[in-house]
Amino acid sequence: MDHLELDLLPTERARDDLDLDALATSELVDTLVAEHASAAEAVRSAGPALARAIEAVALRLADGGRLIYAGAGTAGRMGLIDAVECPPTFGTDPETVQALLAGGRRAATEVVEDGEDDTAAGERDVHELALGPADALLALSASGSTPYALAALTAAGARGALTIGVTANAGTPLADRADVAIVAATGPEPLAGSTRLKAGTAQKVIVNTLSTAVMVRLGKTYGNRMVAVQASNAKLRDRAQRIVAEAAAVDRERALAALRASDWDVKAAIVSVRRAVDAATARRLLDEASGRLRLVVGDPPWGPDRDGSDQDPAGAE
Repeated sequence: MDHLELDLLPTERARDDLDLDALATSELVDTLVAEHASAAEAVRSAGPALARAIEAVALRLADGGRLIYAGAGTAGRMGLIDAVECPPTFGTDPETVQALLAGGRRAATEVVEDGEDDTAAGERDVHELALGPADALLALSASGSTPYALAALTAAGARGALTIGVTANAGTPLADRADVAIVAATGPEPLAGSTRLKAGTAQKVIVNTLSTAVMVRLGKTYGNRMVAVQASNAKLRDRAQRIVAEAAAVDRERALAALRASDWDVKAAIVSVRRAVDAATARRLLDEASGRLRLVVGDPPWGPDRDGSDQDPAGAE
């Protein structure tokens, strides 16, 4: 896609109704926040495609496959941020959700502008991961024509992987080549051409929604609690203790004892209390249920359908 074609993309058009530098600061804030809010609505409109992608990715990860994000610049960094947050949030292996970034990991903190044009790198990065039919690659590109993202998506498809394209523009190469196209049509940016704004917001909403929903489908949550959280620091240990107390309807001291006995395995701690078994038995029961806590202990003890209010019995914040 040459520069003349890029000029025709909605995300590249300049608007004549915004004089940003003439606005008072409070008006500028209101304007930009309203524009970002419209990005979330664009994602909502792409909901059916996003749901199809979630179901397809969940099936692959359930069978031991991987989810790989690929992109350049802001889009690539959105994928990278989401990938690195999956292990502490959902207890996943670092290999399960990964990110490919044009220009390499250096591009996470430095500008590597020519990286997005490196198609050979896109192909090479995919081949080095040895993607196959069990895997999914999600390529992000606001324009829908970023060479690195397109090359990665094409190479992944050639190896039999599921391909998902996330873009702000319909009818672009990324949307046309992907098995599932998620088009969040965010339109012209408030700052002409700066797709780190609305398009970037839409990309973050999409990858956060996709990874969270996939993990919900895989049994990594119980109700809306992060029961697969890795308690690797003081804040997360406190959170784990609170989750066990809520899910097992016990006080914090009893929750802490269960966590210590299970080596800070939140799911096992909940099962050990709710089923009155030791940690080893709790893990066996979870394994038999493919890690799905609800199948082992039933419904959570909170919620308006169980206690008549929307407040948790343990007083969660």
